[in-house]
Amino acid sequence: MHEVVIPLTVRDLTVEDLPTLGESPSKLVSMAKELKRAEVGEIDYLAVCPPSGRPVGYGAVDYLKPAGGATLYQLSVLEPLQSCGIGTILIQALEDRIRARGLPLAELGVDDASPRPRRLYERLGYVVSGSELGSWDVDGPDGSVTRYETTITLLRKELQP
Repeated sequence: MHEVVIPLTVRDLTVEDLPTLGESPSKLVSMAKELKRAEVGEIDYLAVCPPSGRPVGYGAVDYLKPAGGATLYQLSVLEPLQSCGIGTILIQALEDRIRARGLPLAELGVDDASPRPRRLYERLGYVVSGSELGSWDVDGPDGSVTRYETTITLLRKELQP
C-alpha cells in the first residue's frame, strides 16, 4: 500500500470559491448570504485547500450563539476525500478562531440521520448536550425545492486556551 501526502492550507472561503464547490443552487445562495456575515465579523467561513487552491472542505463558525461560545456549522468535505483527516483539520482551524476571540465553548449540531460525522465530532471531544428539530431546503434533481426536517443532536466542547 502506498501513501500520498498532499499539503493542505486553511484560508477564508470566498465568493469566488462558491461555483467550484458542486453544491445545489439553494445551498450556494445560503452560503453567499453567510459570506456577507463574514464581512462584518459575525462569522468566519473557512476552506481547506490542496496546492491547487480549490476547496476540498469548508465550514463556518458563528460567534453570535450560544452565549459565551460559538457554533460550528455547514461543515463539509468532498465525499471521495472523507476519512482523510480534512474534517479534523477544518474543525481544529475553526476552534482556533473561536479561541482567538477568547471564547471557551464550541457547539455544533449533527443530523441524526448522519451518524458518520457524529463519530468524528465525538472523537474530537464533543459531547452530547441536547437535541432540537432542524429543517432546511433541499433542491431536487428536477429543480424543485423541498423542506427537509430532522432531529439534530447538539454537541459541545470546552476549548482549552
